[in-house]
Amino acid sequence: MSSHPALGDAGTEVGRSARGAEIRLASRTLGQDLHRIELSVPGVHCAGCIRTVETGLARIAGVEHVRVNLSTRRASVTWRGAEPPDLLAALQALGFPGHATEPDSDRKDPELSRLVRALAVAGFSAMNIMLLSVSVWSGADAATRIAFHWISAALALPCLIYSGRIFFVSAWAALRRGRTNMDVPISVGVCLAFGFSLYDTIHNGPHAYFDAATSLIFFLLIGRTLDHLMRERARSAVRGLARLAPRAVTVLRADGSREFLPVEHIEPGMRLALAAGERIPVDGVVREGLSDLDCAIATGESAPRRVEPGSPVQAGTLNLSGPLTVVASARADDSFLAEMVRLMEAAEGGRARYRRLADRAAALYSPVVHATALLTFLGWMWASGDWHRAITVAIAVLIITCPCALGLAVPIVQVVAARRLFERGIMVKDGSAIERIAEINAVAFDKTGTLTLGRPRVVAADGASPRDFAIAARIAALSNHPFARAIAARHAAADVALSDVKEHPGLGIEAGIDGAIYRLGRAEWALAGGAGDPEGGAVLGRDGVLAASFAFEDELRPQAHQAIDALRQVGLRLAMLSGDAAGPVAVVARDLGIDDFSAGLLPAEKVVRLQSMAAADCKVLMVGDGINDAPALAAAHVSMAPASAADIGRNAADFVFLHESLDAVPAAFSISRRAGRLVRQNFALAVAYNAIALPIAIAGYVTPLIAALAMSLSSVLVVVNALRLKADRPQPRSLRPVPLAASGAMPEPAE
Repeated sequence: MSSHPALGDAGTEVGRSARGAEIRLASRTLGQDLHRIELSVPGVHCAGCIRTVETGLARIAGVEHVRVNLSTRRASVTWRGAEPPDLLAALQALGFPGHATEPDSDRKDPELSRLVRALAVAGFSAMNIMLLSVSVWSGADAATRIAFHWISAALALPCLIYSGRIFFVSAWAALRRGRTNMDVPISVGVCLAFGFSLYDTIHNGPHAYFDAATSLIFFLLIGRTLDHLMRERARSAVRGLARLAPRAVTVLRADGSREFLPVEHIEPGMRLALAAGERIPVDGVVREGLSDLDCAIATGESAPRRVEPGSPVQAGTLNLSGPLTVVASARADDSFLAEMVRLMEAAEGGRARYRRLADRAAALYSPVVHATALLTFLGWMWASGDWHRAITVAIAVLIITCPCALGLAVPIVQVVAARRLFERGIMVKDGSAIERIAEINAVAFDKTGTLTLGRPRVVAADGASPRDFAIAARIAALSNHPFARAIAARHAAADVALSDVKEHPGLGIEAGIDGAIYRLGRAEWALAGGAGDPEGGAVLGRDGVLAASFAFEDELRPQAHQAIDALRQVGLRLAMLSGDAAGPVAVVARDLGIDDFSAGLLPAEKVVRLQSMAAADCKVLMVGDGINDAPALAAAHVSMAPASAADIGRNAADFVFLHESLDAVPAAFSISRRAGRLVRQNFALAVAYNAIALPIAIAGYVTPLIAALAMSLSSVLVVVNALRLKADRPQPRSLRPVPLAASGAMPEPAE
C-alpha cells in the first residue's frame, strides 16, 4: 500500500464523493443556495456530546447552523454552496459516527435493545452479589467467605464486561481524543472497585466489594434505559404523523392519461385525482368535485368541512364523501403536514433543555466523588506509607459516597407517583413530566374533544312533530356524518319504507317516503329558497318545504366546571386555544369562565401562542386531543391528552387520562406537586448523608464493609420516603369519573 499512495488517495476521493452524493440527495433545499440535512448521531447521550458535535460541525467551511436534538439523536445541519461539506467524515473524526436519516423509517434504535439486555445482566449480577454479601457480612467462616467472594467475582465479571462496556466504550472514545465526559469517572470507579476486590479475593483478603461495582452499573443503566424509552416515544409520534401522508397518488396528465406517482415526485401545478376515503397528499386547490373533508388535523373541528372548486385543501386531511380533482400548490416537503412534523421535531429539541434534577446533580457528583477518593488515597499514602490501607480507605470513600441514593431519588418517586396517577386513571408516559407538571403556572386547553367530548348533540328541534323527528332519525341512520349520528341517537327511527336514497357529498341525504321527497342536510339544498337554517345546524325538508330544523352543541366533558374552578383556585392562568369557529369557542369559554381564548388557530399558530406565553414566564400545561394539537403538545412545557385523542395526540402527550372526566388535570397537578416535594426531600437526605459520612470515611474510621451497609441504608431511606406519597383523598360522589356508557346517553326529546 505504501508503494502506491495514489491508490489510497483515489480511494479516499471516491469515498468523499460517495458521502457527498449521499448528503446532497438527503438534503432539503431552502432557497438562496441554502440546504438542510438531518443526520442520525446515535452516540449522543449527554450535554457534553451535544456541545462536541455542534462545535465540531460548526467549524466546517460552508456550514451555517448546527442544532443537535438529544430527544431524537439527530443533528440538523444547514449548509451553503453547490458542493456539500463532508459532514459524515467530520462526525467520524469527532467520535460520533452518523448517517443520513430516513424520516419514515419504522426501525427502532438498536441501542435500546442493547441497553435492556445490559440492564438485565447488571440487575441479575447486582442482586445475587448483594445476597452473597449478606452472608459474608453476617460472619461466615473463612472458607465460606472466600468461596462467596469467588462466586461474586464470577457474577460481577459478565456485568463488568457486558453491561459496563456501554460506559467503557464511551469513556475510551472521549479519552483517546483528549476529552472527558461523565462516563470517564464512572468507568474509573467501577474498574477500581472490581480490581481491588479481585486482588483481595486472590490473596484471601477479608473483604470484597463487587456489590458496589455492579450496583453502580445497574442504577446508571436504569436511567439510560428510561431516557431511550422516552426518545422512542418521541420518534413514534413524529413517524405516526408522517404516515398520514399517502405514499403515492394518481396524477392526471394533460393528454388524459393517469400515472401513479410517489408523493415525493409531485410538483406544483400537477392535477391529482382523489377518491373518497383517501387523504390529501400535498397542499392544493380543488379544481373539480364536491366533498366533505375531515379537517381535524388542521383545526380540530369534529364537523366535516365542505369543499368545492376553488377551495384550498391541506396535506393530511381526509376526503370523506366524493371524488375530487386537486391542483397541487406545494411539494410534499413544503406541505402543511411536513411543517407539522418539523414543528414537532423542533419542539422536541427544545424539550431536551429540561434535564432531570438527578442528571444535573450526577454530572457534578461523580467527578467530585472520584476525585475525593483519589485525594484520600494519596493523603493516606503520604501519612502511612501503607498502600493497602490507603486504597482500602479510598474504596470506602468511593462506596460510601456511591450515588445509589442519588440515582434512586428521582426514579423511585416517579414510580410511586405513576402508581398513584394510575389509581386516578392517568397514565404517565415520561417520568420527567411528573417534575415538569409540578412547575406549571398556566394551563391551555383545546376545545373540541378536550373541554368538550367532540360529540354534537341536538339541543333544539324547532317545528318538529314526533313523526317528522322519527323520519329525520330514520334518514339520519343511513349516514356517518356527526350531525346525522346525533339526530339518529336523539330519537327512535320511524318504521317507514325509503326509496331512491341518495347521499349528496357536502349537502345531505335525500330519500322518498310515500311519494314525498325528504331532504336532511343543508338548508340551501334541502329547501326551496334555502331559508330557516339554524347556525351550525341542519334542516329536514319535505318537497322543498321546511319540516323541522335542528340545532347542535358540543357536550362538555364531565367535571369540566369543577376542574376549571380547581385550577383557578390554585392560582393557575387559564387559556383556550382552538381551531374551531369563533361562535362555539366563545360559548364554551363563557360557560366555563375562561377569559383568555382564541379561535380559528392553525397548528403553527397554537405553537406561536405557547411560545409567547413562555416568553412571558409561563410554564404551560397544554391539554389537547386532536392531530392538529400534536405540535402544541410537543412544544408546551408539559402536555396531557384524553384516551379518546387521535393516536398522534396520545403519542405526543406526556400524560393520558383514561376516563372522560376532566378532573384528571387538577389531580395530575396535585399529585405531581407533592411528588416534587418528595424528590427535593430525597436529595436533601442524600446530601445530608454524604455530608456526615464522607468526613468520617476520609478519616479512616469506616471500613468498606460499614461503607457498604451505610450506602444501602441511604438507599432504603430514600425508598421509604418516596412511599409516603399518598393518593388523593376519596372524591365526593359528584367528582367521580363518569362511566363511558352513562356519559354517552342522549336525553329524550320533550313532547
